[in-house]
Amino acid sequence: QVQLVESGGGLVQTGGSLRLSCAASGRTFNAMGWFRQAPGKEREFVAAITYNSITTDYTDSVKGRFTISRDNAKNTVYLQMNSLKSEDTAVYYCALVVKRTTDWVPLFTSWGKGTQVTVSS
Repeated sequence: QVQLVESGGGLVQTGGSLRLSCAASGRTFNAMGWFRQAPGKEREFVAAITYNSITTDYTDSVKGRFTISRDNAKNTVYLQMNSLKSEDTAVYYCALVVKRTTDWVPLFTSWGKGTQVTVSS
């Protein structure tokens, strides 16, 4: 099973930007996605990208602000987050994903440590 390590989180003011990275331990031909979990809330889907980067998908609340991309030569997926809001505060996780009808779901049940994003007003 491919191991995923997230990085790039931090503390940023409202309206600021961060770029998250997710490094895979080996090559994966799967679609990959980002999820986040805010305190007291369930983990939710944020964005996904297919292996060839032709298809990207976002949850409505981040459309126009976040951009997912990947560099298959580096086995890395990125999440560029702009115009950050306090409601973006969460631990962000990446995962191999599959599309089930209309939803992107993680391929495996285990998660990495994630990276904390805190947006202060």
